[in-house]
Amino acid sequence: MSTSDTGTNVVSEPIWFQSQRTMSLGLMLPVGEASHFGETPRFSDMVEMARVAREVGFEAIWLADHFSFTDTDSGDIRGVWECWTMMAAIAAEVPDVQIGSLVACTGFRNPGVIAKMTESIDEISGGRFILGLGAGWHESEYDQFGFPFHHRVSRFEDAISIIHPLLREGRADYQGRFCQANGAVNRPRGPRESGAPILVGSSGDRMLGLIAQYADAWNTVWHNDPDKVKPLMEKVDAACDGAGRDPNSLIRTAGGNFAMEGYLERRPNAIEGDADTMAKRLNGFRDLGLSHFVCGLDPCTPETIRSFEPVVKKLDATE
Repeated sequence: MSTSDTGTNVVSEPIWFQSQRTMSLGLMLPVGEASHFGETPRFSDMVEMARVAREVGFEAIWLADHFSFTDTDSGDIRGVWECWTMMAAIAAEVPDVQIGSLVACTGFRNPGVIAKMTESIDEISGGRFILGLGAGWHESEYDQFGFPFHHRVSRFEDAISIIHPLLREGRADYQGRFCQANGAVNRPRGPRESGAPILVGSSGDRMLGLIAQYADAWNTVWHNDPDKVKPLMEKVDAACDGAGRDPNSLIRTAGGNFAMEGYLERRPNAIEGDADTMAKRLNGFRDLGLSHFVCGLDPCTPETIRSFEPVVKKLDATE
């Protein structure tokens, strides 16, 4: 049984960045070996891709939070650059673009540490950081690094019950089954008095209940058909209703993959076709009422990001 003095009020006014678009666009940045970059992206490659993405019209850069990927058939392991270190460095190098985790695994780090790192990157970026959170799913990396895989949703509930008040109020008292905060304080504060926005990626019933209570934004990935997202959004509405929250107060976001020239097939279920086709598909997602869409380009290089610019322009032309 957990206890907390932070209250159980649900979010009524979400924190999110302003955009001139009905649906802003983000780019999923490659961060691992044998990724959709092709080989292993170096830090200089990631900075260049982020800069080109900003020039093309992307408003956010997203990084995955993993330690490794293990192929279930061959047992081969692909390494991944550490997410938080890279986000901080890119935030310092590339201005005028949001940067966020899609999504940071609460099972890998103490929730108080997550809140402190969030505040620090928000300071480094001047208020451009988005804290994406999830419960994790890839069991082999838990095993490799000695993290418990069981009770992931319960551990997530403990974590977000600490992270949320630390970011919103600057303090937390919470005694949970797996995590505790004993008069913990989050100081100094960054540029936003209420802290960075919290995005949570999940479609599980129990997780949706936590999203309705704590999150500013919900995310679902990776989709190539807007019709697949609509029933998920209906589940989100029901979760908000169950928590006594106005469903319209939760920012809705999604993501999909795009097959670019030289498609490596490393991002599955990709949207294929010319710029008109891709823009039309994005427009279908926008028509659902999504506020943000994360694009996973395959391959993702400075050149292919630049070649995506006609898609962005065609989508903008239909605003």
